[in-house]
Amino acid sequence: MARGEQLRFVAGFAKERLALRYGAHLRRDPLCRLHLSEGRRDPYPIYEEVRARGPLSRSTAKLWVSASHDICGQVLRDRRFGVQMRAEDQRSGSPQLSFLEMDPPEHTRLRRFVMPTFSPKAVASFDGQITEIVTGLLDAVPAEGRFDLVAGYAAPMPIAVITRLLGIPDANSAEFQRYGATFGSALGGLQSLKHARELFEAQRQLRRIFIDLCELRRTEPGDDVISRMVAAPDTQVGPDDLVPLCTLLLIAGFETTVNLIGNTVLALLERPEAWRRVAEDPSLVDAAVEETLRFDPPVQRTARVAREDVELGGLRVAAGDVIITMIGGTGRDPQVVDRPDEFDLDRSHRDHLAFSAGLHYCVGAPLAKLEATIAVRELIARFPDLTIDGPGRRRAGSLIRGLASLPVRIRRSRGNVLPPATAAAMS
Repeated sequence: MARGEQLRFVAGFAKERLALRYGAHLRRDPLCRLHLSEGRRDPYPIYEEVRARGPLSRSTAKLWVSASHDICGQVLRDRRFGVQMRAEDQRSGSPQLSFLEMDPPEHTRLRRFVMPTFSPKAVASFDGQITEIVTGLLDAVPAEGRFDLVAGYAAPMPIAVITRLLGIPDANSAEFQRYGATFGSALGGLQSLKHARELFEAQRQLRRIFIDLCELRRTEPGDDVISRMVAAPDTQVGPDDLVPLCTLLLIAGFETTVNLIGNTVLALLERPEAWRRVAEDPSLVDAAVEETLRFDPPVQRTARVAREDVELGGLRVAAGDVIITMIGGTGRDPQVVDRPDEFDLDRSHRDHLAFSAGLHYCVGAPLAKLEATIAVRELIARFPDLTIDGPGRRRAGSLIRGLASLPVRIRRSRGNVLPPATAAAMS
């Protein structure tokens, strides 16, 4: 990071933080408060304040905001809204992630290319590989005692899955986990100059790894995503697309899943009756994951920019205006969810927006749900007497909501249950 870049970053960062603190503390602006510690600890009361202002309202930052399930769903599905932001609306130092930040036709071209890999049918074939990875991680967990659920299980699992899917040989899981965490923490904006240096170094290292790997797969192709990328005609994926696309798949494959696993386990452990029910009836794991996506989703908000003047919620949104859709809040909108603040395994209606909607619906949603389902199912089967053993620590950012650590304790009071795969092998 050159000195000129450092000075520009410091100036932009200081201005941005000052504006956030002014808006949060003096104006009590909900959007600004979400970016600070209050929003990181518990954003859901703030979403209630946003809804109390109406289905669509204006932030002091001159952005539209909504936590209405109806309004956010309309915006995410309406092609009159796009994702490509003006330079002045982008947060300082936010990482750029391939087609995640593109509108058609470029978005369509790249998304169409990766879709077959993440289709429900293709993802279903990964079940055995994911279970194998999960079993290996659980075998490494002490039979009893204390361990960190995130560092020891929830984080290394999706990294191992996505690196295998991409075809990264002899992957250093700890290294990729560190890069994933750095990128994820930067998605909502950088926190300091040190944070900026860490992000740029992670970008540099990932670029080097992926360039070398693409060259390797041109001469030694395998049955993996990167091999298919480099073998594709330039009309599908050009040379300049490869590294950003690989980076997006790595980071997205890690970020959503590690936080979905952590949030689901936390929600269940905080409700011992729910944990016991799932331990006794593993078919409820699917319901637990879906309820977490409604109740406490990994991705809390996303932005859209109006491409033309749009009438929305009785208000005029001008071309170029930005709307922040608070998708974390939409899952608790009392207009569409009964008892929204209760975590309920028996809930029949879970029309959540946790994976967005419309053109930008998360391409990796089937994989993230499958990974989380297997991870939670096998964890409970192996350690039905798991308990929280001290306060967890939330991630630094608020755009991605998850745990940086969660100390848990394994007890042997009732004897632990072997996971289904292991039990079958021993029978």
